Amino acid sequence: MKKLIIVFAVLMTTFGSCRESIKNSSSSKGDMKFQQLSDEFLAGYLAWRPELSVSLGFHEFDGKISDISKKSIVRELTRLKLFDQMLNEFDTASLSTGMHYDFSILQCGIKNELFNFEEIEPFTRNPMTYASAMNVSIYIKRNFAPLEDRLKSIIAFEKNASVIFEAAKSNLSDSLAKQYIETAILIANGSVDFLGNDLLIALKGMKNDSLMDEFKSANNKAISEVKAYVKYLKEEKLPKANNKYALGREKYRKMLLYGEDISMPSEKILEIGLAELQKEKDVFNATAKIINPQKKSVEVYQNLQKEHPTSDSLLPTIKKNVEAIRQFLIDKKIVTIPSEANVSVEATPKYARSTSTASMDSPGAFEKKATEAYYYITPVDSMWTTKQKEDWLSMFDSYTSDLIAIHEVYPGHYIQFAHLNKSSATKIEKIFGSYAFIEGWAHYTEKMMIDEGYGTTGDPIKTAKYRLAQSGEALLRLCRLCVSIKMHCEGMSVDDATKFFMDNWYQGEKPSRQEAIRGTFDPGYLYYTFGKLEMLKLRADYKKQEGDNFTLKKFHDMVLENGMPPIQILREKMLLDKKIWTEIL
Repeated sequence: MKKLIIVFAVLMTTFGSCRESIKNSSSSKGDMKFQQLSDEFLAGYLAWRPELSVSLGFHEFDGKISDISKKSIVRELTRLKLFDQMLNEFDTASLSTGMHYDFSILQCGIKNELFNFEEIEPFTRNPMTYASAMNVSIYIKRNFAPLEDRLKSIIAFEKNASVIFEAAKSNLSDSLAKQYIETAILIANGSVDFLGNDLLIALKGMKNDSLMDEFKSANNKAISEVKAYVKYLKEEKLPKANNKYALGREKYRKMLLYGEDISMPSEKILEIGLAELQKEKDVFNATAKIINPQKKSVEVYQNLQKEHPTSDSLLPTIKKNVEAIRQFLIDKKIVTIPSEANVSVEATPKYARSTSTASMDSPGAFEKKATEAYYYITPVDSMWTTKQKEDWLSMFDSYTSDLIAIHEVYPGHYIQFAHLNKSSATKIEKIFGSYAFIEGWAHYTEKMMIDEGYGTTGDPIKTAKYRLAQSGEALLRLCRLCVSIKMHCEGMSVDDATKFFMDNWYQGEKPSRQEAIRGTFDPGYLYYTFGKLEMLKLRADYKKQEGDNFTLKKFHDMVLENGMPPIQILREKMLLDKKIWTEIL
């Protein structure tokens, strides 16, 4: 009997091993099939989008420009539909867990592309698509090749200017949204200024006279083409402009679903947003009273802007504070900082100062040569008036400037990309980025850092000032969420949206109107807040799951080492209980 039991146990072990072997073999075949399919898709995806490819670090596309003729757009749309169908028919049960994760990201990415092509229609409805087409800044801001080689790429790029604007005139609908046209004109004029001034400054050191002569010819032609496009928009499009910028409920639903895998109705999201807005206003007002109970909250908030560095101390102060933020992350064990992750805080290059206040310049996920990272701060211009200097410095007050650095650098955008580049994330995970993940993470870090004690020095007034500045940033993003839904689903006008920002963000008419106009063409700016709320919910659920094993550092590292997918897909990977991960908020 004992022998029979032993034989039976051996047989069962052998059978189990065989079954596992068959399962692994099936997964291996499924993985291989998906890998081949995704590689084929990505090759075409990158080839049709050479500008994106260069920014990612694929320099075989240097100097190339997208073919956005009608025939080319139809071909790419057909290709997207073909791969969407193949993924819809794919046997996902044959995939390993890792490959299934990539499958979900790729499928979401393709469906989002299809939605943009067919519903958003950037090539027929949005003149901004072409207004920014002559952006060659990638070739001067990163030293991935000798300047002479990068200049050759600029020349090759600019020689195609006429092709781009011919496509614009052929593709654009007869009547376009007024807000789109006016913004496109601003962008195009900015492009003219960049090509005619900033680009020339950046190339000042070029010694090859014959190459510079060729560049000047191509550059002047490109400038003429952009100016002609502005003239075309003013004379041909503005007189026939309409006010039809709203997506409508159905398209908005598709935007949420295909872009972020969010099935929650817009009405419910707005309900959540309005409730969060009221909570944040209560925090804002209560915090302002701690600082000065004798003044209105908005006055207290505006007084913060008067606490700023001098013109001479601006850059040294920000350098010191960025390093203090980095050290805070280490001391508090908030997130792992990759050993090679280091940011240089520098003055914005002269060629970019006309359009930038503060900006993070990180390398692409596949960049092998120009891997340095810069946090650029535009200094005060000595030629400005006293008032202009004061207005500029007020944007760098001692509290808000730290929050901007937290959002842009540590542990926001830069640390996210540093983790991504160092991680074992796949090509799919490094190419496809969720709006809600990227901006939600950066916005989440602002609150998280203040909650963890950044800015707390034992002085309750100073601590309250950091909280007030953080609350002010949160109010802006909450207004964006509410306005996005109200404008695109409920018929809110630009004027009413402007008033909403003024009443709830406590800022003036000009910045409020700028935010309202952005909402007409960027309905996705609701994702700053929605992504932040998703991050907070994921953290709470993950903490509940891990119990005593939870640490903030463990959570943050896991979030950042799995690409930048829609957060709902990330929930499926990080949370074991299906019931939990389906409950987004």
